[in-house]
Amino acid sequence: MRLLERIRKEWFMIGIVLAIAGAKLEPSIGVNGGPLKPEITVSYIAVATIFFNSGLSLNTEELTSALVHIKLHLFIQIFTLAFFPAAIWLFLQLLSITPINEWLLKGLQTVGCMPPPVSSAVILTKAVGGNEGIVVTPLLLLLFLGSSSSVPFTSIFSQLFMTVVVPLIIGQIVRRYIKDWLERRKPPFGAVSSSVLLMIIYTTFCDTFSNPNFDLDKFSLILILFTICSIQLSFMLLTFIFSTRNNSGFTPADTVAIMFCSTHKSLTLGIPMLKIVFAGHEHLSLISVPLLIYHPVQILLGSVLVPTIKSWMVSRQKGVKLTRPTV
Repeated sequence: MRLLERIRKEWFMIGIVLAIAGAKLEPSIGVNGGPLKPEITVSYIAVATIFFNSGLSLNTEELTSALVHIKLHLFIQIFTLAFFPAAIWLFLQLLSITPINEWLLKGLQTVGCMPPPVSSAVILTKAVGGNEGIVVTPLLLLLFLGSSSSVPFTSIFSQLFMTVVVPLIIGQIVRRYIKDWLERRKPPFGAVSSSVLLMIIYTTFCDTFSNPNFDLDKFSLILILFTICSIQLSFMLLTFIFSTRNNSGFTPADTVAIMFCSTHKSLTLGIPMLKIVFAGHEHLSLISVPLLIYHPVQILLGSVLVPTIKSWMVSRQKGVKLTRPTV
């Protein structure tokens, strides 16, 4: 029973491994022009499905009420979409002199440009008992990635609009009419998006493994894994230090939200975004590898740190209550 429960919880991680393994065994099925026709089914239908699904599941009422935490959201947005990618860019200038695969390094830069997920950061924040909820825009991502793409910016923007913005808006409109039904039945939005995402990952690696010139050395992969772990731990520590200063104005619950939301990156938005921005790029899968590594690492580190952070938050909140004067 424990094994089945473990598989149920980790099915998406297992799915990523199986998708890559399946692409390795039979890449011809998912390549452009193959039976799956990913140039249509993935580039348009799959991506649009993910964001229509997001539109249906996005509770704008909760997001609106969360916007009262202006300072909290501003800090997270600036750290995530300004400081994070800039710091990664500076760090990559040092890593560029190492023998690490250059396309993995480019992939690490794209990780820095990604917005935080609505899923893992919020789940971990809830597990501790902190505040949650931020809104990010994919257009800011293009400011960092557009110049690296072989696809014209206008083409990227139009496809993003049609496959991301339009389905998201339609999903929100539909939600208004079936809100009661959605809240009563609670459809498995996460499972649907994750399943479609696995298809995108599979076809991405089909293109890679069908390329006879594909080469990924284990040394580069190990260094990227170590680098990603170091980045996450360092940035979580940095956000903790900044948000717990005496004059920061953040509560312990705010600190929890900042630590998770500022350092986590969205795989659900990231993979479709890379598929659009780097459409047809022969090294797309290598560019995607750091994000595929970053996602499970952020879940693992977050899960390990949750008990410690929760204990800290509870003790700080008790301390605040004890120091308040009684009337």
